[in-house]
Amino acid sequence: MAQYTIKELEHLSGIKAHTIRIWEQRYNILCPKRTETNIRYYDDKDLKTLLNVSLLNEKGFKISKIAQMQPDQVIEKVQQLCDVPGECSQHINNMMSAMLDLDEEAFDKAISTVTLQVGFAEAMNRLVYPFLHKIGIFWQTGKITPAHEHFVSNLIRQKLIVAIDGQVVRRNPESPSYLLYLPEGELHELALLYMNYVIRVKNLHVIYMGQNLPFSDLELTYALTKPQYICTVLTSVPDRDQVQKYLDKLAETFSEATIYIYGMQVQHEHLVFPGNVKRLTCMREFTKLFS
Repeated sequence: MAQYTIKELEHLSGIKAHTIRIWEQRYNILCPKRTETNIRYYDDKDLKTLLNVSLLNEKGFKISKIAQMQPDQVIEKVQQLCDVPGECSQHINNMMSAMLDLDEEAFDKAISTVTLQVGFAEAMNRLVYPFLHKIGIFWQTGKITPAHEHFVSNLIRQKLIVAIDGQVVRRNPESPSYLLYLPEGELHELALLYMNYVIRVKNLHVIYMGQNLPFSDLELTYALTKPQYICTVLTSVPDRDQVQKYLDKLAETFSEATIYIYGMQVQHEHLVFPGNVKRLTCMREFTKLFS
C-alpha cells in the first residue's frame, strides 16, 4: 500500500493542503498515520475518501454535511453523480481507485459508461487524458508500480484498437496522407494510437508504423509514400539533451512535410522548433486540426 504526503494528496485531489488539514481537525474527514519517526502520511484508503469528498464538495455539498454522512451514504451520492450524462470527474476518480486495486471490471465500466454518454472521441478527451495526467503524478512520485502502469496502458490500448478496427474509412484519393510513428526506443503508444483514430475518423489516409521505428526505416517509408504530414510522440526518448538535435534532424530530413510532435520530451521551454515542426501541448490541439 502506497504512502502519500499531504502535498501529494493536494496534487491528486485538487484540494489545498491547508484545506485538507482543516477538514481533518474540524470534521475528522481523514485520520493520517505516522511513521516510526513521527512523520504524517496517508494511505490508499485516505486518497479514495478524499477523492469522493472533494467531488461532493465541488458539486455543492457543504463539508459539514458530508462529514455527517456514513461512508455508504457518501458512496451512494457519488454514484448518483456517475449517472449524470457528461459528468466525468467521478469516473476519473473511479478509474484511479480501480487502478490502485487492479480492478479491470471497475476500470472498464468507467470508460464504457462515458463512451456511451458522449462518444469515444469525447470520452478520450474528457476522461482518459485527464486521468493519464493525474496518474502522471503517481508515476513521478513513485506511488505506483510498473504493474499499475502496464495494467492501465493495456486496457486503454485495447479500447483504442477496438475503436480503430471498427472504423469504416472511405478515403478520398486526393486527401493528404499522414505518417505516424514512434522513434527507436519509444514504446508509449497510447497518444499515437489516438492520433490514428482521429485521422481515420476524417477518412484520411494513415501510414501507421507504430513503436520503436529506426530513423533509417522512417526515411525509407517517407521516400516510398511521400506523406504531407508526419506525426510522432516523444515521451521518454530521445534523452532531454538530445531532443533539439532530433527536432532539427527531422526538420531537415523531411523538409517538405509538416511534422506534428507531442509528448513530455518536447514541452521544455528551451527548445526551438524549426518552421515545419509544430509542437502540440495537448491532444485537444491535435483534434482541433480536423474540426
